[in-house]
Amino acid sequence: MVYTQPDAAQRLERSVAPGGGSAPEAPPVRRRSRRIVVRLVAIAVLAVLWQLAAVTTRNPSFVPSPGAVWDQLVLTSTTHDGIRGYSGHYLIEHLGISLRRILIGSVLGAVAGLVLGVIMGIVPWIRVVTEPVVTFVRALPPLAYFSLLIIWFGIDETPKLWLLTIAALPPVAVATASAVYGAPTGLVEAARALGASRWDVVRDVVLPNALPEIFTGIRLAVGLAYSSVVAAETINGVPGIGGMVRDAQRYLQTDVVVLGLFAIGLSGLLIDAVLRTAENRLIPWRGRT
Repeated sequence: MVYTQPDAAQRLERSVAPGGGSAPEAPPVRRRSRRIVVRLVAIAVLAVLWQLAAVTTRNPSFVPSPGAVWDQLVLTSTTHDGIRGYSGHYLIEHLGISLRRILIGSVLGAVAGLVLGVIMGIVPWIRVVTEPVVTFVRALPPLAYFSLLIIWFGIDETPKLWLLTIAALPPVAVATASAVYGAPTGLVEAARALGASRWDVVRDVVLPNALPEIFTGIRLAVGLAYSSVVAAETINGVPGIGGMVRDAQRYLQTDVVVLGLFAIGLSGLLIDAVLRTAENRLIPWRGRT
């Protein structure tokens, strides 16, 4: 009598390689390809809807067509009729100057927020004193204190960098303080029992445990710096992508405004992807118990 295996068992055997190892797993690749296709289709649908809205309104100052925005991309990236890009600078130069401001402001805000957050998390009375101030600053819109910064520092680079730094500081400080304050008591007590100093406990136990929340705060800080760049470049912001957007808005160049928004958004997506990649590399234990 011959025993016939069930179909499920046969399928399982066929999925095993001849050498005894499992065959390469394809589903993750298919899922990744499916996500890419879905995103491309979504972008195509949005472009069609955008074109339909432009044709329906028939008002380029209200809804510029995708073709008009593309034409501005070409014009602002080249020299035409003796004019170099937009206001004498190429689009990539405007974006590069804004990214430099965002980078400096984000780094300064993140470092200051990290130091302040660690102190707030370790010293209770400092947390009681500074937490309302940090929350107050976090609730303020950038334009609310930008005028004050201009009065103090003038209209050059200094107030812009201060604005981006102040915008980036609170998310990192709050995330760091919360993570440090919530460090596992068992690990802290075990480290102290082994003779670790307070600094050793912070460096070897508290900060590694807090890194996932700190990275989340940094990503939020960079996002706030991006959202504040147009406000930072309201005054004397050209060259700069935010200044370009503000200048084009004054002359109803909606296609240039939309182009600037695309430049800010796409570069923001790229930098956030870099931060997520760094987070995955530097904190492989995130989400694991």
